[in-house]
This record gives sequence, C-alpha cells and structure tokens, in this order.
Amino acid sequence: MYLTMNDKQKEFMAEAIALARENIRNGHGGPFGAVVVRNGHIIARGSNHVTLNNDPTAHAEVVAIREACNVLDSFQLDDCEIYTSCEPCPMCLGAIYWARPRAVYFAAGKEDAAQAGFDDAFIYRELDMPYKDRTIPSEQLMRNDALTVFTEWINSEIKIPY
Repeated sequence: MYLTMNDKQKEFMAEAIALARENIRNGHGGPFGAVVVRNGHIIARGSNHVTLNNDPTAHAEVVAIREACNVLDSFQLDDCEIYTSCEPCPMCLGAIYWARPRAVYFAAGKEDAAQAGFDDAFIYRELDMPYKDRTIPSEQLMRNDALTVFTEWINSEIKIPY
C-alpha cells in the first residue's frame, strides 16, 4: 500500500535523488542521497562518500544523520524525517533506528539496488546465522570482564541514557 505524497514530500525526495545523481556525476561515490527534515525544512544532506573518503560507513543516510545531529546538537533525531534515494541497507537502518527519527521515506527499493550491484541480501542472511558460521567468523572473548563495564554503566550517576 502506498500513501499519497504531498508536495513537500515530493520536494524532499527529489532533493535526495538529486544528491544521488550529483554524487555519481562528480565521481564522489555511489548513487545514493539522503536528507533529514525537521519542521518542514531540510536541516542536513548526505551523499555516499564511501570511495571518496575511504570510509565504508560513509553511506548517504549516515552522512546525513551525522550532519543533522551536529545541527541539532543531539544524538537523536526527534521530530525528524529522513528521505533517502534508496531503501536503507542494514547498517543505515541500524543507524536510523538508533537516531530515532519519526519516519523514513525511500525511493528505490533494495531489489533495485541489487540490480545495480549493491546487493545487501547477504548481510541479512548473515545476521540470521550463528556467529561462528558467518562469512567473517566471530568469537566471544572475555564476556565476564565486559559485563563489569555494563554494571558500572548501570550504576553510573553521570550517564546519559539513550
């Protein structure tokens, strides 16, 4: 089911798509763009800078979230919306959930991204596997020592919960 877009939503999504197009034309990275909107105004923009910055975390959504958090001087995007040119990958989706915006809107789907060579399906499969069976094996070490840090956090009087 698709909701009806209003003119402002069209404007915001068009900006995200324009950022994606500009990014590839400038040779700065992949075809992805995102904007963060608050109170009907774009407060942050991001485009994919993975290859430009040699940073695998510099996806458009993450770049936009970082900028928006700086603008708002907050680690959460309360009352914000994110418009992105493509359905967020697992990493970006995680960042979005941690940032807690009110809504996310995307244009192209993950299947469209896969057809262009950006296939994240393997990550979704990996997340469902036992950690020792994943492509990049993982092993838990020193759990009890790490648990003492969580206890210290729980008991801290200067923590900022999130």
